[in-house]
Amino acid sequence: MPGGHRDILIVGAGATGLTAALELARRGYRPRIIDSDPGPVPVVESRALGINARTLTLLSPSRVSDAILQESYRVDRFRARSGERVLFELDPGRVAGKFHAIQILAQGHTERLLLGKLSDYEVEPEWQTVLERVEGSMEKPHVVLRRPDGSAEELEPDILIGADGAHSAVRKAAQLGFPGEALESSFYLADYRYPEPIDPHYVEIDLFNPGMIGRLPVSSDTVRYLSTLPDFERKIRHPVAGGEAVWVSNFRIHFRHVDRMSVGNVFLAGDAAHIHSPAGARGMNLGIEDACWLAYLISEGRGREYSGRRIPAVKTVLKQTYALTSLVTMRNPVVTGLRNVLSPIAVRIPFVANRLLRGIAGYDTPPPPWIDGAQ
Repeated sequence: MPGGHRDILIVGAGATGLTAALELARRGYRPRIIDSDPGPVPVVESRALGINARTLTLLSPSRVSDAILQESYRVDRFRARSGERVLFELDPGRVAGKFHAIQILAQGHTERLLLGKLSDYEVEPEWQTVLERVEGSMEKPHVVLRRPDGSAEELEPDILIGADGAHSAVRKAAQLGFPGEALESSFYLADYRYPEPIDPHYVEIDLFNPGMIGRLPVSSDTVRYLSTLPDFERKIRHPVAGGEAVWVSNFRIHFRHVDRMSVGNVFLAGDAAHIHSPAGARGMNLGIEDACWLAYLISEGRGREYSGRRIPAVKTVLKQTYALTSLVTMRNPVVTGLRNVLSPIAVRIPFVANRLLRGIAGYDTPPPPWIDGAQ
């Protein structure tokens, strides 16, 4: 069957689903993409901020990378400190490659850039459209949708892609378990907007005994503070006076992933298949990577290879993010004291620093074979 005539339904129009649709569309397919939300994530409520070099490489054939680079801020240094003492700094510019290791752009902006490129192929998400149920064989699933006007639609796509998040209806319909664990600690965040420009080119973590506050730029006047401390806002080192909290939230961190990312002609990508800590800024990036690999393998007639190729990459990222999260959520004062002594020594070892930076750049997973020169 010619690629462009395959009936493909994508459930979920976040960054992962939009990327899958775009990568399929540029290969000659006409995917259909639905989402229960009324539109893309609001820019002011964007959980994901980092876009790594691997993602920029993957999005370069569609030219989305060009648009991202015009709007994003590059991270030029990572800094860890304890009180007034700087424990260490890392320079992401040490990672060789076409793209800088990591850029900052709110997820809402990224999704809108993907939507703009997708519209060039005359593919538009069907918002407020709900996947009600999936029945029958996963080789030829029978799908029931609920449209915005309340009417039902039944269809049998050749391929069903679940990019519908951690509570994925597609994953549940495929009867794929989601084993893992939740951390005991809750995480808290607050986005502060300042009346004057701030430096958006560095990421910093303040380590307490116990607890932490992370500083991540959102834009030229907004900073996100992420912490394990409920009262963290009174401990923030504000860059300028007069900052105002524009969004606050809290959440629990889970580390979970499916054992298989496909059953028959049903595939999972992004948070539908794996969730983990935001440490290392890997969440959205890993989902985009899933989507690009899936589109490539579908176009090659090798969809059966998808799960086997992606699960090792998922395990690599979850292992890294778990280790980083464990370092900043330690509670024992003796252990945290040792961490503060040993971490500056460890990052001076070239192998350790390079491995950490390559992970942040996304270069610790297999390079895409369809892009020449990819790391």
